[in-house]
Amino acid sequence: MASLSSKRVYRTVALGAITALAVIAIAPFFMDIYTTNILIRAFYLAALVMTVDILWGYTGILTFGQSAFFGIGAYACALVFTHYGFGPLWAIGALAIGILAALAVAAIVGWLAFYHGASPLYASIITLALPIVLVQLIFAGGRWTGSSSGLSAFPTYYWSTETWFWIAGAYLVLVTSLGFLLVRSDFGRILVAIRENEERAAYLGIPISRIKTGLMMASGAVGAAAGFGYAAFTNVVAPELGDFLLGTELLIWTALGGRGTLIGPVLGAIGIDVTASYLSGTLPFLWKLLTGIAFVVVIVLLPRGLAPILGQAIGFVIPPLRRKPPQSAELVPADWRPIAASFDAPPLKIDELICQYGSLRVLTGVNATVKGGELLSIVGPNGAGKTTLMRCVSDGSERTAGRVYVQGVEIGRGAPQSIVALGVGRSFQNTNLFDTLTVAECLMLARYGVDGAPMFARRAEIRMPEPALDIMRATGLDKVLATETGSLSHGMKRGLELAMVLATEPSVLLLDEPTAGLTKAERTAIGHTLKRLTDEYGLAVVLIEHDLDFVREISSRIVVLHQGSVLMEGTVEEVVNSELVRAVYSGEQVEAVA
Repeated sequence: MASLSSKRVYRTVALGAITALAVIAIAPFFMDIYTTNILIRAFYLAALVMTVDILWGYTGILTFGQSAFFGIGAYACALVFTHYGFGPLWAIGALAIGILAALAVAAIVGWLAFYHGASPLYASIITLALPIVLVQLIFAGGRWTGSSSGLSAFPTYYWSTETWFWIAGAYLVLVTSLGFLLVRSDFGRILVAIRENEERAAYLGIPISRIKTGLMMASGAVGAAAGFGYAAFTNVVAPELGDFLLGTELLIWTALGGRGTLIGPVLGAIGIDVTASYLSGTLPFLWKLLTGIAFVVVIVLLPRGLAPILGQAIGFVIPPLRRKPPQSAELVPADWRPIAASFDAPPLKIDELICQYGSLRVLTGVNATVKGGELLSIVGPNGAGKTTLMRCVSDGSERTAGRVYVQGVEIGRGAPQSIVALGVGRSFQNTNLFDTLTVAECLMLARYGVDGAPMFARRAEIRMPEPALDIMRATGLDKVLATETGSLSHGMKRGLELAMVLATEPSVLLLDEPTAGLTKAERTAIGHTLKRLTDEYGLAVVLIEHDLDFVREISSRIVVLHQGSVLMEGTVEEVVNSELVRAVYSGEQVEAVA
Protein backbone atom coordinates (compact mmCIF):
# COMPACT_ATOMS: atom_id res chain seq x y z
CA MET A 1 0.00 0.00 0.00
CA ALA A 2 1.45 3.37 -1.06
CA SER A 3 1.70 6.07 1.58
CA LEU A 4 0.35 9.61 1.39
CA SER A 5 3.94 10.69 0.87
CA SER A 6 4.16 8.45 -2.23
CA LYS A 7 0.95 9.83 -3.65
CA ARG A 8 2.23 13.35 -3.14
CA VAL A 9 5.46 12.46 -4.95
CA TYR A 10 3.48 10.90 -7.81
CA ARG A 11 1.40 14.06 -8.17
CA THR A 12 4.50 16.27 -8.05
CA VAL A 13 6.34 14.20 -10.66
CA ALA A 14 3.28 13.99 -12.93
CA LEU A 15 2.70 17.75 -12.72
CA GLY A 16 6.38 18.48 -13.32
CA ALA A 17 6.55 16.09 -16.28
CA ILE A 18 3.42 17.49 -17.91
CA THR A 19 4.67 21.05 -17.46
CA ALA A 20 8.10 20.18 -18.85
CA LEU A 21 6.60 18.38 -21.85
CA ALA A 22 4.33 21.35 -22.55
CA VAL A 23 7.31 23.72 -22.51
CA ILE A 24 9.29 21.36 -24.76
CA ALA A 25 6.37 21.12 -27.19
CA ILE A 26 6.18 24.88 -27.82
CA ALA A 27 9.78 25.98 -27.17
CA PRO A 28 11.17 25.29 -30.70
CA PHE A 29 8.72 27.80 -32.17
CA PHE A 30 10.23 30.60 -30.07
CA MET A 31 13.94 29.81 -30.53
CA ASP A 32 16.40 30.07 -33.35
CA ILE A 33 17.86 26.96 -35.02
CA TYR A 34 21.26 27.32 -33.32
CA THR A 35 19.81 27.38 -29.81
CA THR A 36 17.50 24.48 -30.60
CA ASN A 37 20.41 22.38 -31.82
CA ILE A 38 22.44 23.19 -28.72
CA LEU A 39 19.55 22.25 -26.43
CA ILE A 40 19.13 18.86 -28.12
CA ARG A 41 22.73 18.01 -27.23
CA ALA A 42 22.21 19.49 -23.74
CA PHE A 43 19.13 17.33 -23.13
CA TYR A 44 21.03 14.13 -23.86
CA LEU A 45 23.94 15.21 -21.67
CA ALA A 46 21.53 16.21 -18.89
CA ALA A 47 20.11 12.68 -18.89
CA LEU A 48 23.67 11.44 -18.52
CA VAL A 49 24.34 13.87 -15.66
CA MET A 50 21.26 12.59 -13.86
CA THR A 51 22.86 9.13 -13.69
CA VAL A 52 26.03 10.69 -12.25
CA ASP A 53 23.97 12.35 -9.52
CA ILE A 54 22.22 9.10 -8.60
CA LEU A 55 25.55 7.27 -8.41
CA TRP A 56 27.60 10.00 -6.74
CA GLY A 57 25.10 12.30 -5.07
CA TYR A 58 22.76 9.67 -3.66
CA THR A 59 24.85 6.50 -3.41
CA GLY A 60 28.32 7.95 -2.84
CA ILE A 61 29.99 6.29 -5.86
CA LEU A 62 32.42 8.84 -7.31
CA THR A 63 32.42 7.84 -10.96
CA PHE A 64 34.41 9.28 -13.85
CA GLY A 65 33.19 6.72 -16.35
CA GLN A 66 29.65 7.70 -17.33
CA SER A 67 30.99 9.34 -20.48
CA ALA A 68 32.18 5.89 -21.62
CA PHE A 69 28.61 4.59 -21.68
CA PHE A 70 27.54 7.64 -23.66
CA GLY A 71 30.34 6.88 -26.14
CA ILE A 72 29.36 3.20 -26.34
CA GLY A 73 25.81 4.10 -27.34
CA ALA A 74 26.99 6.71 -29.84
CA TYR A 75 29.47 4.37 -31.53
CA ALA A 76 26.94 1.51 -31.61
CA CYS A 77 24.72 3.78 -33.69
CA ALA A 78 27.52 5.01 -35.96
CA LEU A 79 29.16 1.62 -36.55
CA VAL A 80 25.93 -0.19 -37.41
CA PHE A 81 24.65 2.60 -39.68
CA THR A 82 28.04 2.99 -41.39
CA HIS A 83 29.11 -0.62 -41.94
CA TYR A 84 25.98 -2.78 -41.81
CA GLY A 85 22.75 -1.06 -42.72
CA PHE A 86 20.15 1.55 -41.97
CA GLY A 87 16.43 1.31 -41.33
CA PRO A 88 13.95 0.79 -38.48
CA LEU A 89 15.15 -2.72 -37.63
CA TRP A 90 18.80 -1.69 -37.92
CA ALA A 91 18.13 1.26 -35.63
CA ILE A 92 16.45 -0.94 -33.03
CA GLY A 93 19.29 -3.43 -33.31
CA ALA A 94 21.95 -0.73 -32.94
CA LEU A 95 20.20 0.68 -29.87
CA ALA A 96 19.95 -2.81 -28.37
CA ILE A 97 23.64 -3.46 -29.08
CA GLY A 98 24.63 -0.19 -27.42
CA ILE A 99 22.53 -0.87 -24.33
CA LEU A 100 23.65 -4.50 -24.03
CA ALA A 101 27.30 -3.51 -24.44
CA ALA A 102 26.88 -0.83 -21.76
CA LEU A 103 25.22 -3.34 -19.44
CA ALA A 104 28.07 -5.81 -19.93
CA VAL A 105 30.76 -3.19 -19.31
CA ALA A 106 28.93 -1.87 -16.24
CA ALA A 107 28.63 -5.40 -14.86
CA ILE A 108 32.38 -5.89 -15.25
CA VAL A 109 33.01 -2.54 -13.53
CA GLY A 110 30.74 -3.60 -10.68
CA TRP A 111 32.49 -6.96 -10.34
CA LEU A 112 35.89 -5.27 -10.18
CA ALA A 113 34.96 -2.31 -7.98
CA PHE A 114 32.17 -3.32 -5.60
CA TYR A 115 33.21 -6.63 -4.09
CA HIS A 116 33.03 -6.94 -0.30
CA GLY A 117 35.87 -5.10 1.36
CA ALA A 118 36.78 -3.01 -1.70
CA SER A 119 37.80 0.56 -0.98
CA PRO A 120 35.54 3.28 -2.48
CA LEU A 121 38.73 4.46 -4.19
CA TYR A 122 38.65 1.33 -6.39
CA ALA A 123 35.45 2.43 -8.09
CA SER A 124 36.90 5.86 -8.83
CA ILE A 125 40.11 4.38 -10.25
CA ILE A 126 38.32 1.81 -12.40
CA THR A 127 35.79 4.30 -13.75
CA LEU A 128 38.66 6.75 -14.32
CA ALA A 129 40.37 4.15 -16.52
CA LEU A 130 37.16 3.17 -18.34
CA PRO A 131 36.90 6.16 -20.74
CA ILE A 132 40.65 6.04 -21.33
CA VAL A 133 40.42 2.39 -22.38
CA LEU A 134 37.41 3.11 -24.59
CA VAL A 135 39.19 5.93 -26.41
CA GLN A 136 42.25 3.75 -26.97
CA LEU A 137 40.06 1.03 -28.46
CA ILE A 138 38.52 3.62 -30.79
CA PHE A 139 41.99 4.74 -31.84
CA ALA A 140 43.01 1.12 -32.40
CA GLY A 141 39.96 0.50 -34.58
CA GLY A 142 41.52 2.30 -37.52
CA ARG A 143 39.18 2.97 -40.41
CA TRP A 144 36.43 0.80 -38.90
CA THR A 145 35.95 3.19 -35.95
CA GLY A 146 37.38 6.26 -37.69
CA SER A 147 40.28 6.36 -35.21
CA SER A 148 40.91 9.89 -33.89
CA SER A 149 38.73 11.48 -36.60
CA GLY A 150 35.59 9.54 -35.70
CA LEU A 151 32.77 8.69 -38.10
CA SER A 152 30.45 11.05 -39.95
CA ALA A 153 27.99 11.29 -42.83
CA PHE A 154 26.49 7.89 -42.03
CA PRO A 155 22.79 7.38 -42.87
CA THR A 156 20.34 8.58 -40.24
CA TYR A 157 16.83 9.95 -39.86
CA TYR A 158 16.86 13.47 -41.26
CA TRP A 159 13.89 14.68 -39.29
CA SER A 160 13.30 18.33 -38.58
CA THR A 161 15.15 20.01 -35.72
CA GLU A 162 11.84 20.41 -33.89
CA THR A 163 11.22 16.64 -34.04
CA TRP A 164 14.67 15.85 -32.63
CA PHE A 165 14.11 18.49 -29.95
CA TRP A 166 10.88 16.78 -28.90
CA ILE A 167 12.50 13.33 -28.88
CA ALA A 168 15.49 14.48 -26.79
CA GLY A 169 13.28 16.49 -24.45
CA ALA A 170 10.83 13.63 -23.94
CA TYR A 171 13.71 11.25 -23.19
CA LEU A 172 15.11 13.63 -20.59
CA VAL A 173 11.70 14.09 -18.96
CA LEU A 174 11.13 10.32 -18.90
CA VAL A 175 14.45 9.35 -17.30
CA THR A 176 14.39 12.30 -14.88
CA SER A 177 10.86 11.40 -13.74
CA LEU A 178 11.89 7.79 -13.18
CA GLY A 179 15.02 8.95 -11.38
CA PHE A 180 13.02 11.23 -9.13
CA LEU A 181 10.58 8.44 -8.25
CA LEU A 182 13.56 6.16 -7.54
CA VAL A 183 15.37 8.47 -5.14
CA ARG A 184 12.12 9.34 -3.31
CA SER A 185 11.16 5.69 -2.85
CA ASP A 186 12.00 3.26 -0.07
CA PHE A 187 14.71 1.88 -2.35
CA GLY A 188 16.07 5.41 -2.69
CA ARG A 189 16.50 5.54 1.09
CA ILE A 190 18.70 2.45 0.76
CA LEU A 191 20.95 4.33 -1.66
CA VAL A 192 21.32 7.15 0.87
CA ALA A 193 22.06 4.61 3.61
CA ILE A 194 24.87 3.13 1.51
CA ARG A 195 26.31 6.61 1.04
CA GLU A 196 25.97 7.47 4.73
CA ASN A 197 27.17 4.27 6.36
CA GLU A 198 27.91 1.36 4.06
CA GLU A 199 29.18 -0.86 6.87
CA ARG A 200 25.98 -0.55 8.90
CA ALA A 201 23.85 -1.14 5.83
CA ALA A 202 25.71 -4.40 5.16
CA TYR A 203 25.11 -5.57 8.74
CA LEU A 204 21.37 -5.06 8.18
CA GLY A 205 21.50 -7.61 5.37
CA ILE A 206 21.43 -5.11 2.49
CA PRO A 207 23.32 -6.57 -0.52
CA ILE A 208 25.63 -3.61 -1.12
CA SER A 209 27.63 -5.05 -4.01
CA ARG A 210 24.56 -6.24 -5.88
CA ILE A 211 22.76 -2.92 -5.50
CA LYS A 212 25.78 -0.88 -6.59
CA THR A 213 26.38 -3.11 -9.60
CA GLY A 214 22.71 -3.01 -10.60
CA LEU A 215 22.68 0.76 -10.27
CA MET A 216 25.81 1.06 -12.39
CA MET A 217 24.23 -1.16 -15.05
CA ALA A 218 20.99 0.84 -15.12
CA SER A 219 22.96 4.09 -15.35
CA GLY A 220 25.06 2.64 -18.16
CA ALA A 221 21.92 1.71 -20.12
CA VAL A 222 20.49 5.23 -19.70
CA GLY A 223 23.80 6.74 -20.82
CA ALA A 224 24.08 4.43 -23.85
CA ALA A 225 20.54 5.29 -24.99
CA ALA A 226 21.39 9.00 -24.66
CA GLY A 227 24.57 8.51 -26.70
CA PHE A 228 22.65 6.65 -29.38
CA GLY A 229 20.13 9.48 -29.67
CA TYR A 230 22.87 12.08 -29.84
CA ALA A 231 24.74 10.23 -32.61
CA ALA A 232 21.58 9.64 -34.62
CA PHE A 233 20.79 13.36 -34.43
CA THR A 234 24.24 14.84 -35.13
CA ASN A 235 25.33 12.28 -37.74
CA VAL A 236 28.84 12.58 -36.27
CA VAL A 237 30.74 10.66 -33.57
CA ALA A 238 34.22 11.22 -32.23
CA PRO A 239 36.35 9.85 -29.37
CA GLU A 240 35.55 13.00 -27.37
CA LEU A 241 32.03 11.66 -26.78
CA GLY A 242 33.40 9.00 -24.43
CA ASP A 243 36.62 10.44 -23.12
CA PHE A 244 37.87 11.35 -19.67
CA LEU A 245 37.34 15.09 -20.20
CA LEU A 246 33.60 14.68 -20.67
CA GLY A 247 33.44 12.37 -17.65
CA THR A 248 35.10 15.06 -15.52
CA GLU A 249 32.76 17.74 -16.86
CA LEU A 250 29.79 15.63 -15.82
CA LEU A 251 31.09 15.64 -12.24
CA ILE A 252 31.63 19.40 -12.34
CA TRP A 253 28.10 20.02 -13.62
CA THR A 254 26.70 17.73 -10.93
CA ALA A 255 28.57 19.55 -8.17
CA LEU A 256 27.62 23.00 -9.48
CA GLY A 257 23.97 22.11 -9.90
CA GLY A 258 23.65 20.49 -6.49
CA ARG A 259 24.80 16.96 -5.72
CA GLY A 260 22.01 14.80 -4.33
CA THR A 261 19.18 16.99 -5.66
CA LEU A 262 18.68 15.41 -9.11
CA ILE A 263 16.93 18.41 -10.66
CA GLY A 264 19.89 20.69 -9.86
CA PRO A 265 22.44 18.74 -11.94
CA VAL A 266 19.94 18.35 -14.79
CA LEU A 267 19.26 22.08 -15.00
CA GLY A 268 22.92 22.83 -14.33
CA ALA A 269 24.04 20.65 -17.24
CA ILE A 270 21.60 22.33 -19.60
CA GLY A 271 22.54 25.84 -18.47
CA ILE A 272 26.30 25.30 -18.50
CA ASP A 273 26.35 23.45 -21.83
CA VAL A 274 24.24 26.11 -23.56
CA THR A 275 26.29 28.94 -22.05
CA ALA A 276 29.53 27.21 -23.02
CA SER A 277 28.36 26.87 -26.61
CA TYR A 278 27.87 30.60 -26.86
CA LEU A 279 30.98 31.70 -24.98
CA SER A 280 33.56 29.04 -25.89
CA GLY A 281 33.91 30.45 -29.38
CA THR A 282 34.65 34.01 -28.27
CA LEU A 283 36.27 33.22 -24.90
CA PRO A 284 37.63 29.67 -25.27
CA PHE A 285 40.32 29.82 -22.60
CA LEU A 286 38.64 32.32 -20.30
CA TRP A 287 35.43 30.29 -20.28
CA LYS A 288 37.16 27.12 -19.06
CA LEU A 289 38.97 29.17 -16.42
CA LEU A 290 35.68 30.67 -15.21
CA THR A 291 34.10 27.21 -15.05
CA GLY A 292 37.03 25.88 -13.01
CA ILE A 293 36.89 28.84 -10.61
CA ALA A 294 33.14 28.40 -10.17
CA PHE A 295 33.62 24.71 -9.43
CA VAL A 296 36.24 25.41 -6.74
CA VAL A 297 34.13 28.16 -5.16
CA VAL A 298 31.01 25.97 -5.02
CA ILE A 299 32.91 22.98 -3.58
CA VAL A 300 34.44 25.17 -0.84
CA LEU A 301 31.55 27.51 0.00
CA LEU A 302 28.47 25.60 -1.20
CA PRO A 303 29.28 21.88 -1.01
CA ARG A 304 25.66 21.03 -1.77
CA GLY A 305 25.67 23.14 -4.95
CA LEU A 306 23.33 25.88 -6.08
CA ALA A 307 20.04 23.94 -6.17
CA PRO A 308 19.34 23.98 -2.38
CA ILE A 309 19.97 27.74 -2.23
CA LEU A 310 17.67 28.41 -5.17
CA GLY A 311 15.06 26.04 -3.74
CA GLN A 312 15.01 27.89 -0.44
CA ALA A 313 14.72 31.24 -2.25
CA ILE A 314 11.81 30.04 -4.37
CA GLY A 315 10.09 28.58 -1.31
CA PHE A 316 10.51 31.89 0.51
CA VAL A 317 8.95 33.86 -2.36
CA ILE A 318 6.25 31.27 -3.16
CA PRO A 319 5.23 29.52 0.13
CA PRO A 320 3.19 26.73 -1.55
CA LEU A 321 6.39 25.53 -3.24
CA ARG A 322 8.25 25.05 0.02
CA ARG A 323 9.40 21.51 0.51
CA LYS A 324 7.22 19.73 3.03
CA PRO A 325 8.72 17.21 5.46
CA PRO A 326 7.97 13.60 4.50
CA GLN A 327 5.13 11.91 6.32
CA SER A 328 6.24 9.02 8.45
CA ALA A 329 5.09 5.47 7.90
CA GLU A 330 3.08 3.75 10.62
CA LEU A 331 4.49 0.89 12.67
CA VAL A 332 2.38 -2.26 12.71
CA PRO A 333 3.02 -5.55 14.56
CA ALA A 334 4.40 -8.48 12.58
CA ASP A 335 4.82 -12.16 13.37
CA TRP A 336 8.41 -13.09 14.12
CA ARG A 337 9.67 -16.31 12.60
CA PRO A 338 13.45 -16.49 13.04
CA ILE A 339 15.39 -19.05 11.03
CA ALA A 340 15.19 -22.29 13.00
CA ALA A 341 18.24 -24.39 13.71
CA SER A 342 18.39 -28.02 12.69
CA PHE A 343 17.85 -30.57 15.44
CA ASP A 344 21.49 -31.61 15.59
CA ALA A 345 23.13 -28.17 15.23
CA PRO A 346 23.21 -25.29 17.72
CA PRO A 347 22.39 -21.79 16.42
CA LEU A 348 26.01 -20.69 16.93
CA LYS A 349 29.21 -22.69 17.22
CA ILE A 350 32.74 -21.26 17.30
CA ASP A 351 35.54 -23.74 16.71
CA GLU A 352 39.23 -22.93 17.39
CA LEU A 353 38.83 -19.35 16.19
CA ILE A 354 42.04 -17.36 15.66
CA CYS A 355 42.30 -13.71 14.67
CA GLN A 356 45.70 -12.22 13.96
CA TYR A 357 46.81 -8.85 12.56
CA GLY A 358 50.38 -9.23 11.40
CA SER A 359 52.35 -10.45 14.38
CA LEU A 360 49.62 -9.40 16.83
CA ARG A 361 47.36 -12.30 17.79
CA VAL A 362 44.08 -10.92 19.17
CA LEU A 363 42.19 -14.22 19.55
CA THR A 364 43.75 -17.64 20.13
CA GLY A 365 41.80 -20.89 19.82
CA VAL A 366 38.43 -19.58 21.06
CA ASN A 367 35.70 -22.22 21.33
CA ALA A 368 32.08 -21.55 22.26
CA THR A 369 28.64 -22.97 21.61
CA VAL A 370 25.38 -21.08 22.12
CA LYS A 371 22.11 -22.98 22.21
CA GLY A 372 18.67 -21.70 21.34
CA GLY A 373 17.00 -19.97 24.30
CA GLU A 374 20.36 -19.22 25.91
CA LEU A 375 21.91 -15.85 26.72
CA LEU A 376 25.68 -16.11 26.81
CA SER A 377 27.50 -13.12 28.25
CA ILE A 378 31.13 -12.47 27.32
CA VAL A 379 33.06 -10.46 29.87
CA GLY A 380 36.66 -9.50 30.31
CA PRO A 381 38.92 -6.48 30.67
CA ASN A 382 39.48 -3.98 27.86
CA GLY A 383 41.63 -5.46 25.09
CA ALA A 384 40.57 -9.04 25.82
CA GLY A 385 39.25 -9.50 22.24
CA LYS A 386 35.50 -9.35 22.92
CA THR A 387 34.55 -7.01 20.07
CA THR A 388 36.98 -8.77 17.72
CA LEU A 389 35.15 -12.01 18.46
CA MET A 390 31.88 -10.32 17.44
CA ARG A 391 33.44 -9.17 14.18
CA CYS A 392 34.72 -12.65 13.39
CA VAL A 393 31.28 -14.16 13.89
CA SER A 394 29.45 -11.54 11.81
CA ASP A 395 32.01 -11.13 9.00
CA GLY A 396 33.74 -14.17 7.55
CA SER A 397 36.71 -12.18 6.28
CA GLU A 398 37.78 -11.07 9.76
CA ARG A 399 39.16 -14.30 11.19
CA THR A 400 42.56 -15.77 10.42
CA ALA A 401 41.74 -19.41 11.15
CA GLY A 402 39.11 -21.59 12.76
CA ARG A 403 35.47 -22.09 11.85
CA VAL A 404 32.17 -20.44 12.70
CA TYR A 405 28.85 -22.24 12.19
CA VAL A 406 25.46 -20.54 12.14
CA GLN A 407 22.47 -22.88 12.16
CA GLY A 408 24.87 -25.67 11.25
CA VAL A 409 26.17 -23.78 8.18
CA GLU A 410 29.81 -22.72 8.08
CA ILE A 411 29.97 -19.02 7.26
CA GLY A 412 33.25 -19.38 5.36
CA ARG A 413 34.49 -16.00 4.16
CA GLY A 414 30.97 -14.68 3.73
CA ALA A 415 30.23 -10.96 3.76
CA PRO A 416 28.09 -9.54 6.58
CA GLN A 417 24.94 -9.45 4.45
CA SER A 418 25.21 -13.16 3.67
CA ILE A 419 25.67 -13.94 7.36
CA VAL A 420 22.64 -11.80 8.23
CA ALA A 421 20.69 -13.98 5.78
CA LEU A 422 21.63 -16.99 7.93
CA GLY A 423 19.95 -15.31 10.89
CA VAL A 424 22.67 -13.26 12.62
CA GLY A 425 21.93 -9.76 13.89
CA ARG A 426 24.59 -7.50 15.39
CA SER A 427 24.68 -4.22 17.29
CA PHE A 428 27.85 -2.16 17.65
CA GLN A 429 29.84 -0.93 20.63
CA ASN A 430 29.39 2.66 19.47
CA THR A 431 26.09 3.78 17.98
CA ASN A 432 26.28 3.17 14.25
CA LEU A 433 23.31 4.72 12.44
CA PHE A 434 22.36 6.89 9.45
CA ASP A 435 22.31 10.47 10.67
CA THR A 436 20.35 12.06 7.81
CA LEU A 437 17.62 9.40 7.73
CA THR A 438 14.58 9.45 9.97
CA VAL A 439 13.77 6.86 12.61
CA ALA A 440 11.09 5.33 10.38
CA GLU A 441 13.47 5.18 7.42
CA CYS A 442 16.10 3.39 9.52
CA LEU A 443 13.52 0.80 10.56
CA MET A 444 12.49 0.35 6.93
CA LEU A 445 16.13 -0.35 6.05
CA ALA A 446 16.28 -2.99 8.76
CA ARG A 447 13.28 -4.75 7.23
CA TYR A 448 14.85 -4.97 3.78
CA GLY A 449 15.82 -8.63 4.13
CA VAL A 450 12.30 -9.54 5.28
CA ASP A 451 9.98 -7.21 3.34
CA GLY A 452 12.18 -5.79 0.58
CA ALA A 453 11.91 -2.18 -0.58
CA PRO A 454 9.66 -0.80 -3.37
CA MET A 455 11.72 0.81 -6.13
CA PHE A 456 9.27 3.57 -7.07
CA ALA A 457 7.05 3.95 -3.99
CA ARG A 458 7.05 4.38 -0.24
CA ARG A 459 5.10 2.09 2.02
CA ALA A 460 2.55 3.48 4.41
CA GLU A 461 3.34 0.82 7.02
CA ILE A 462 6.46 -0.74 8.47
CA ARG A 463 5.94 -4.22 9.88
CA MET A 464 7.86 -4.71 13.12
CA PRO A 465 8.14 -7.73 15.43
CA GLU A 466 6.77 -7.20 18.92
CA PRO A 467 10.14 -7.18 20.75
CA ALA A 468 11.34 -4.36 18.49
CA LEU A 469 8.12 -2.45 19.18
CA ASP A 470 8.74 -2.93 22.91
CA ILE A 471 12.13 -1.21 22.57
CA MET A 472 10.55 1.59 20.53
CA ARG A 473 7.92 2.23 23.19
CA ALA A 474 10.35 1.96 26.11
CA THR A 475 12.70 4.57 24.63
CA GLY A 476 9.99 6.89 23.24
CA LEU A 477 11.11 6.29 19.64
CA ASP A 478 7.56 5.45 18.56
CA LYS A 479 6.69 9.14 19.04
CA VAL A 480 9.55 10.58 16.94
CA LEU A 481 9.38 8.45 13.78
CA ALA A 482 9.81 11.48 11.48
CA THR A 483 12.90 12.77 13.35
CA GLU A 484 16.36 12.42 11.80
CA THR A 485 18.53 10.09 13.85
CA GLY A 486 21.30 12.68 14.11
CA SER A 487 18.99 14.70 16.38
CA LEU A 488 18.22 11.87 18.82
CA SER A 489 19.56 11.55 22.34
CA HIS A 490 22.18 8.93 23.13
CA GLY A 491 19.62 6.68 24.80
CA MET A 492 17.28 6.89 21.82
CA LYS A 493 20.13 6.10 19.42
CA ARG A 494 21.00 3.02 21.47
CA GLY A 495 17.37 1.96 21.50
CA LEU A 496 17.00 2.53 17.77
CA GLU A 497 20.05 0.43 16.96
CA LEU A 498 18.72 -2.46 19.02
CA ALA A 499 15.26 -2.10 17.46
CA MET A 500 16.84 -2.18 13.99
CA VAL A 501 18.73 -5.37 14.79
CA LEU A 502 15.57 -7.00 16.15
CA ALA A 503 13.66 -5.87 13.05
CA THR A 504 15.86 -8.20 10.96
CA GLU A 505 14.29 -11.11 12.89
CA PRO A 506 17.57 -12.82 13.82
CA SER A 507 17.89 -16.21 15.43
CA VAL A 508 21.40 -15.37 16.71
CA LEU A 509 21.73 -11.95 18.34
CA LEU A 510 25.15 -10.36 18.93
CA LEU A 511 25.03 -7.34 21.25
CA ASP A 512 28.12 -5.25 22.01
CA GLU A 513 27.48 -3.21 25.17
CA PRO A 514 23.86 -2.36 24.30
CA THR A 515 23.24 -0.58 27.63
CA ALA A 516 26.31 1.69 27.63
CA GLY A 517 25.28 5.20 28.68
CA LEU A 518 21.63 4.31 29.31
CA THR A 519 19.53 5.14 32.33
CA LYS A 520 18.52 2.45 34.81
CA ALA A 521 14.97 2.40 33.44
CA GLU A 522 16.26 1.96 29.87
CA ARG A 523 18.63 -0.83 30.96
CA THR A 524 15.77 -2.58 32.76
CA ALA A 525 13.55 -2.39 29.66
CA ILE A 526 16.28 -3.83 27.46
CA GLY A 527 16.97 -6.58 29.98
CA HIS A 528 13.30 -7.59 29.98
CA THR A 529 13.27 -7.66 26.17
CA LEU A 530 16.39 -9.85 26.03
CA LYS A 531 14.91 -12.31 28.52
CA ARG A 532 11.75 -12.45 26.45
CA LEU A 533 13.77 -13.13 23.30
CA THR A 534 15.44 -16.16 24.84
CA ASP A 535 12.47 -17.47 26.84
CA GLU A 536 9.62 -16.93 24.35
CA TYR A 537 11.33 -16.84 20.96
CA GLY A 538 14.23 -19.23 21.60
CA LEU A 539 16.94 -16.89 20.38
CA ALA A 540 20.61 -17.50 20.98
CA VAL A 541 21.91 -14.23 22.41
CA VAL A 542 25.59 -13.32 22.81
CA LEU A 543 26.12 -10.26 24.99
CA ILE A 544 29.25 -8.21 25.66
CA GLU A 545 28.75 -6.15 28.77
CA HIS A 546 30.80 -4.51 31.52
CA ASP A 547 27.86 -4.05 33.91
CA LEU A 548 28.17 -7.27 35.94
CA ASP A 549 24.93 -6.59 37.81
CA PHE A 550 23.08 -6.45 34.48
CA VAL A 551 24.89 -9.60 33.35
CA ARG A 552 24.00 -11.42 36.55
CA GLU A 553 20.27 -10.65 36.12
CA ILE A 554 19.78 -11.95 32.59
CA SER A 555 22.58 -14.39 31.66
CA SER A 556 22.31 -18.13 31.31
CA ARG A 557 26.08 -18.61 31.09
CA ILE A 558 29.21 -16.46 31.14
CA VAL A 559 32.48 -16.75 29.25
CA VAL A 560 35.49 -14.77 30.46
CA LEU A 561 37.99 -13.68 27.80
CA HIS A 562 41.49 -12.68 28.78
CA GLN A 563 44.28 -11.82 26.35
CA GLY A 564 42.40 -13.40 23.47
CA SER A 565 41.71 -16.76 25.13
CA VAL A 566 38.86 -18.25 27.12
CA LEU A 567 39.93 -17.89 30.74
CA MET A 568 36.83 -19.36 32.31
CA GLU A 569 33.35 -20.54 31.41
CA GLY A 570 30.53 -21.33 33.79
CA THR A 571 27.26 -20.33 35.39
CA VAL A 572 26.60 -16.77 36.48
CA GLU A 573 27.38 -17.47 40.14
CA GLU A 574 30.52 -19.46 39.37
CA VAL A 575 32.01 -16.68 37.30
CA VAL A 576 30.87 -13.68 39.33
CA ASN A 577 32.18 -15.21 42.56
CA SER A 578 35.42 -16.46 41.02
CA GLU A 579 38.69 -15.24 42.51
CA LEU A 580 40.28 -15.80 39.10
CA VAL A 581 37.89 -13.28 37.50
CA ARG A 582 38.51 -10.77 40.26
CA ALA A 583 42.25 -11.13 39.65
CA VAL A 584 41.76 -10.43 35.94
CA TYR A 585 39.76 -7.27 36.56
CA SER A 586 42.31 -6.11 39.12
CA GLY A 587 45.08 -6.41 36.52
CA GLU A 588 46.93 -9.42 37.89
CA GLN A 589 48.67 -11.85 35.53
CA VAL A 590 46.77 -15.12 35.19
CA GLU A 591 46.84 -18.09 32.84
CA ALA A 592 43.91 -19.24 30.78
CA VAL A 593 42.26 -22.49 31.77
CA ALA A 594 40.39 -24.95 29.64
